[in-house]
Amino acid sequence: MSVSRPAVSRRPVSARVLAAVLVFLAVQSTAVASLGTPLLPTVQHVERVSLAASQWALTITLLAGAVATPLMGRLGDGRLRRPTAVGAVAVMLAGCVLSALPAGFPVFLAGRALQGAGLGLVPLATAVARDDLPAERSRSAIALIGVTTAAGIGIGYPLVGLLAQVLGLYAPFWCAAGLSAVALAAALAALPPSPARPARVDAAGAVLLGAGIAGLLLVLAQGPAWGGWASAATLAGAVAPDALRAARAGWELRARRPLVELRLLGRRAVLAANLTVFGIAVGFYPLVSLTVRFAQTPPSAGYGLGAPVVVAAALLTPFSLASFAASRFAARTARRTSAELVVAASCVLLVASMVLFLVARDSYVGLVVTMTACGLGVGSVYTVNPLQITGGVPAAETGSAISFYQLVRTVAYAIGSALSATVLVLSTPPGQRYPADAGYSAAALVSIAVLAAALVVSTLFAMRRPVPGRFGP
Repeated sequence: MSVSRPAVSRRPVSARVLAAVLVFLAVQSTAVASLGTPLLPTVQHVERVSLAASQWALTITLLAGAVATPLMGRLGDGRLRRPTAVGAVAVMLAGCVLSALPAGFPVFLAGRALQGAGLGLVPLATAVARDDLPAERSRSAIALIGVTTAAGIGIGYPLVGLLAQVLGLYAPFWCAAGLSAVALAAALAALPPSPARPARVDAAGAVLLGAGIAGLLLVLAQGPAWGGWASAATLAGAVAPDALRAARAGWELRARRPLVELRLLGRRAVLAANLTVFGIAVGFYPLVSLTVRFAQTPPSAGYGLGAPVVVAAALLTPFSLASFAASRFAARTARRTSAELVVAASCVLLVASMVLFLVARDSYVGLVVTMTACGLGVGSVYTVNPLQITGGVPAAETGSAISFYQLVRTVAYAIGSALSATVLVLSTPPGQRYPADAGYSAAALVSIAVLAAALVVSTLFAMRRPVPGRFGP
């Protein structure tokens, strides 16, 4: 006769410690995902690849994250939340180690793809904050998790630049691996048990979604290499993802436990957050890599500042600091007015930041002011968006709804990254290493047009007189 042992219960950590761990996981995952940004010119030089190929050091991480995030979000709504979160950190750690090995560009890209799993930690952290923190701390934690996804883009980049400049391309990834190991230990120690809700996953929906996103981003990244945007291969590649996405939408509406509950996306606050963030993310994200590339371009190319990688990386720090600063007042302002009004005002600031890049990028001061304005705008949007969504969906759908929002944002990042790279590639004279200065202006004008469209959408939502304060866990 066997005697069953009593289950060993984990001692719960304090709400303050749990909130700190959730924010750390969000910052770490976003910082790792965007780690390739300040290193793009270094990747191009060390790995001896083209400008278009080097951009994949950023795009492939976003692609992997876009595919993994909805699946992780659905798992995070049920009893597999904790193992999913711990597993994602472990995969991110493995990806950092793989990219840190001098084993060639394909291995480097494989590691960057694995690092994309970390992007799925944001909806999981949001779901934990809503379920396992007291109400007031939950709201502040969700807002802070939201803004860290912007601030994480530039956090630690001066250190990344210094490591790359002194120790080479792979040193920053060893540093990221060490921090990911700390994140893994923190997740194991602090994450609470998963909720008792069943974790049913729509496998067919996941396959259709992943294939549709992968096809779209592949076309955006490789269209010029396939013979141009009007070639048969590019057009066929563009039609196939649309068909897959349409099939997925039809499947999700009929599924008993869909990967993403599409009916919830029609709720006003959720719809506003997802529509506006898509345009905002497509519009602002190219500025990050454009700034780094422009700053590192030697003056012999006819423009550029000839900055070492550590200085170019430091130019992204104002973006992160401004994002955190925006979080201090954005949620409070949204409660007094409306989240939609905050987003509309932020779009004006983002358009202004791209105009600054267009006319004042020839000096360090101009680039610092540009990145600061951009950080204030993005930080404000990313603070209020998660509160809009969590206030508009049931608790059992938090992970799925936030994961869809993260998916929209990640796909938008990848689109913005691919489009800006395409503009620069098309503006690079034959036989030359650097694009023409006009290519940067063209990329900025494209971003301004996209952000202007986002401003129109956000203004339409703001004019419908939403009720102030209607968001929160």
